[in-house]
Amino acid sequence: MLKKINDFNSNLAARITSGVATMWCAYIFAAIALISLPSAIKSGDLITIVAWVAQTFLQLVLLSIIMVGQNVQSASVEQKITETHTASLGEFELAKEARELNREEILELKQIASDIHRVLKDIEAKTSR
Repeated sequence: MLKKINDFNSNLAARITSGVATMWCAYIFAAIALISLPSAIKSGDLITIVAWVAQTFLQLVLLSIIMVGQNVQSASVEQKITETHTASLGEFELAKEARELNREEILELKQIASDIHRVLKDIEAKTSR
């Protein structure tokens, strides 16, 4: 039962977060905040106007805008990570191919060295007779 409640809470939180992290939500919050702007201005009190800007407008609107910005930045970072991963895999494949070529070259060099030693032994055998 507790797992179902936790799953429900997690899903609800994810949906609310997805909804709040949109520019449409920022526009709605701005419209809601603007409803009280005439009263703040009409009061003529500078503290009331500053409080409206700080507590009403900025807190409501910036919440959504910051979340949208974080999502944009996350997507950008995720894309860079994916590109780096893909490039790294490509480099790894190139390194494997280079290693295989080096292995083949070493085998060829060993064969050439063996052939040279055989030829030198043949020459020594002929000159020592």
